[in-house]
Amino acid sequence: MQEEKITLISSYFPSLTSAQLNQLQILHRLYREWNTKINLISRKDIDNLYERHILHSLSIARFFSFTAGTTIADAGTGGGLPGLPLAIFFPHVRFILIDSIQKKIRVVNDLIEKLQLSNVTTCCQRMEMIHDTFDFITARAVTDFSSFVKVTGKNISPKNHNPFPNGIIYLKGGDVGKEIEPFKTRIKIYELSTVFREEFFQTKKILYLPADSSKELWGY
Repeated sequence: MQEEKITLISSYFPSLTSAQLNQLQILHRLYREWNTKINLISRKDIDNLYERHILHSLSIARFFSFTAGTTIADAGTGGGLPGLPLAIFFPHVRFILIDSIQKKIRVVNDLIEKLQLSNVTTCCQRMEMIHDTFDFITARAVTDFSSFVKVTGKNISPKNHNPFPNGIIYLKGGDVGKEIEPFKTRIKIYELSTVFREEFFQTKKILYLPADSSKELWGY
């Protein structure tokens, strides 16, 4: 079963090396172990870990490829999603995994150590209190999108290092119409169902909001 699930990942990401696939398998095992002690992932969803959590996190890599040295903050990372799978996929990108809950950050630090990820650091803090800037900020439906932009817009660096502008990359499901209304002329929506055939992805999207030096164009 484990082999079948990792084959699901490699079928969508054939560029993954055997070492990276091994890291993802270790991550899967560690999540299952930790989830018996702390609720990182819904207990009823733990058997869908590869598809609904690891593959979902990696979906960003089907639409974005980052240059070496890019900085990405994963806001409200929880147990390290989408940050850890992305850090495995992009070893030359620097990830900062942020969460205000200390026990979750302790778990993430343990995962980083056991996966030997030298491109990941953590921060136990609320995003409202963080004033550092990053090229991109990722998150996985931690709150209403408009609210997320209000909190994190200040943390996007104005200096671009990639072929596409810095900004927010947000994994979201369902109807997002009202949430994106303030940004409808600038936001880009990527439907995951165009790439992933599994039913889980039918309503899943990536919202990409490019940053702009004009505060007004953030929609507020």
